[in-house]
Amino acid sequence: MDSNSYSGLSELQVTESKKKFGNNTLQSTEKNTILTTLRDVITEPLFVLLFFTALIYFGVGQTREGLIMLCALFFVAGISLYQEQRSKSAVDSLKKLSVPKVRVTRDGIIQEINTDDLVVGDVIHLEDGELIPADAIVLNQHDFAVDESILTGESLHVYKTENQESNKIYRGTNIVSGACIAQVTVVGSDSEIGKIGLSLEQIVKEKTPLQKQIRSFTGNMVVFGVVAFIIICVFSYIKSGIILDSLLKGLTLAMSVLPEEIPVAFSTFMALGAYHLFRKGVIAKTPSTVESLGAATVICTDKTGTLTQNKMELAAIFDFKEKKLLDYTKDKFEWSKVLETAMWASETEPFDRMEISIHQIYGQVVKNDQRQKFKMVAEYPLAGQPPLMTHVFEGENKQQIIAVKGGVEGVIRQSDLTEPEKEVIMKQYTSLAERGFRVLGVAEGGFYKSLPSLQSDFRYHFLGLIAFYDPPKININKTITSFYKAGIDIKMITGDHAATAISIAKQVGIKNYSLYLDGDEIVHTDITLLQQKVKEVNVFTRMFPDAKLRIIESLKLNGEIVAMTGDGVNDGPALKSAHIGVAMGRSGSEVAKNAASLILMDDDLRWMVDAIALGRRIYENLKKAIRYIISIHIPVILIVAVPLLFSWVYIDIFTPVHVVFLELIMGPTCSIAFENEPIEKNSMSRPPAKRNGNLFSLKELSLSIIQGLIITIACLGVGYFYMEQGYTEGFVRTVIYSTLIFSNIFLTLVNRSFYFSVFTTLKFKNNLLSIILIISFFFLILTMYVRPVRELFDFVEIDISRLLFCGGIAFVGVMWIELYKYFLRRKDLF
Repeated sequence: MDSNSYSGLSELQVTESKKKFGNNTLQSTEKNTILTTLRDVITEPLFVLLFFTALIYFGVGQTREGLIMLCALFFVAGISLYQEQRSKSAVDSLKKLSVPKVRVTRDGIIQEINTDDLVVGDVIHLEDGELIPADAIVLNQHDFAVDESILTGESLHVYKTENQESNKIYRGTNIVSGACIAQVTVVGSDSEIGKIGLSLEQIVKEKTPLQKQIRSFTGNMVVFGVVAFIIICVFSYIKSGIILDSLLKGLTLAMSVLPEEIPVAFSTFMALGAYHLFRKGVIAKTPSTVESLGAATVICTDKTGTLTQNKMELAAIFDFKEKKLLDYTKDKFEWSKVLETAMWASETEPFDRMEISIHQIYGQVVKNDQRQKFKMVAEYPLAGQPPLMTHVFEGENKQQIIAVKGGVEGVIRQSDLTEPEKEVIMKQYTSLAERGFRVLGVAEGGFYKSLPSLQSDFRYHFLGLIAFYDPPKININKTITSFYKAGIDIKMITGDHAATAISIAKQVGIKNYSLYLDGDEIVHTDITLLQQKVKEVNVFTRMFPDAKLRIIESLKLNGEIVAMTGDGVNDGPALKSAHIGVAMGRSGSEVAKNAASLILMDDDLRWMVDAIALGRRIYENLKKAIRYIISIHIPVILIVAVPLLFSWVYIDIFTPVHVVFLELIMGPTCSIAFENEPIEKNSMSRPPAKRNGNLFSLKELSLSIIQGLIITIACLGVGYFYMEQGYTEGFVRTVIYSTLIFSNIFLTLVNRSFYFSVFTTLKFKNNLLSIILIISFFFLILTMYVRPVRELFDFVEIDISRLLFCGGIAFVGVMWIELYKYFLRRKDLF
């Protein structure tokens, strides 16, 4: 194909086309406007409760309290809007980064632009491994075939030509072989895929396990809140006979029950987690992917370009006819029939690193370069197991060159060789592979008057072997060690020969590197037996798409959380099947990137260590935040309910005003302070947490409930003591509130870790936490000693000694858990 014969659109034509037909952006089905977010906010349970509480206050003539409720209502709405927009901005930024690129000719220059910026009339350049970015017609092609199953449901590849009946290509279909130059005819939502609504946004995504757990937990709390509301309303009405007062008491309790902070915390943690990943060079296509990272138990990784440097330098040639090994790691490059034939079997404009190396070395050593004197007349694309590719060239005098290279076993299978000759070749093949070289067979065909329709019908004359060395990446051993230290198994999946794979696996530090399974064995092994084998085997060789997929499915059946890395078109199914598909940003095909949920921007696996650490940090911090919510909500609920149910002298300890104020303190603590907590120092030195059906284990949940109950005893104990001494309701309310605020501050500090002591966690850097705790203490002082604010909450001024007494009781009521953590650490020492 002559890429330079097309000038493409001018800048003026691009502008005019964009005005007339629009750009190549699919219309979003998700209307994430501020109005949509506002609608979601005003339908939240807490917003509804605040609204009805304000109405009741106005109904009974308590205008001040009604206005407070309205202020709180707008404040809650403001916080929710801010958090939602903050999360949305982070996600939108990541979406922009993951927009694929396309090569286009404009003003006679080939340039790379975002696919969204394509317009009708653009001339685009496409090759295998890419997704077609817009509906177009083929202008020029070379062995061009596409997979249109996303539109037609047919899995057979469709070959495209310049002819009118077969020149249409469609957005979203993927290129499986060859290359083409095409002209865009339709963009955006007018494309075929746009018309039938196949944008990713329209596909209903299944909730992740953590999303389901949180939804179930908050749903149960809402049900509990409704039941508590009814019970308190009925109980209060029986005692007082005043309907509006009873409703207020019921609403107060319902507010204290609702875990309003949890959904906000979850969306904030996930969205900001995705943004933190981007700063580490990892693009998370959806925020929910962040949650899965911390749970990964197995990483299935490709060899070339992931564990190795993807250099593919020509290392050796074995000339079968001369029975001579040319070792280029020691000697200078020299011409050989094997090298020249391998060049003819490569693309004329190579993009594969091995083929680039072949062309470069051939150009250096050949005395009479024949490349300009021959024209390719037929190409048989990479196919078979192991794969081969055959090229047919014709010279000016109709002389013919037929060259093939590919998997050694495949070339031998179609060559005229005796058994002893095959043994000689395989012995040399194994010897080269054991050095970590990637080895290909090279052969030539005889003269054919009529070329076979299938590559498998050729018979070849075997010429020799050509070997390439792709050294392991620097520091890849350190990365692999980090995964093992974190309790994550590594499985190497490669299309290479077993000896090559074992050599590289040994060099990079993969455990049990001598055990391996090949692709054919995998697809013919019973799934139950395969489940057992994949537990022991870490090296998988001669792999092809179906075999890769079977490995992933077997690991999943074993209960593993599987991450899969890949860069090629044939990695797509496995990337899609894995819990976490990871594509390479530089070398990865668009098909792989489209199928994956994560993209490593610089193809460096070491960022996966940081990504998994971040996933664990987010999961741990989210659990800490929710356990904090459980522990602090229990005393709020019981401070409202116990005085009423047990007929205390003072039953209106907390009103909706107090509960809403406490919610405004607890919300930021939960969703902002804990989100910024650093990872605990032993987090990447232990196996990943098991994600079973429950968010918390019975032990974890019980401990948080006990924390809440003891805080309740501390708060109500102080209040009951002063009530029995004959102090006023305002005084009792003040000491209970003060004890609760102190408890909240201490609880935030101790819940930073359920293993390390508070003295250790105080050294952890979290500036936001310090700010929020200072603000909480400031509000405590403000409500105690600033008269207008104090009267607003019906508090009374108490002296410093009694305030410190409340702080001391809160300290005891919270800090007892440090003894529990001490014995836990002591137990681990022995």
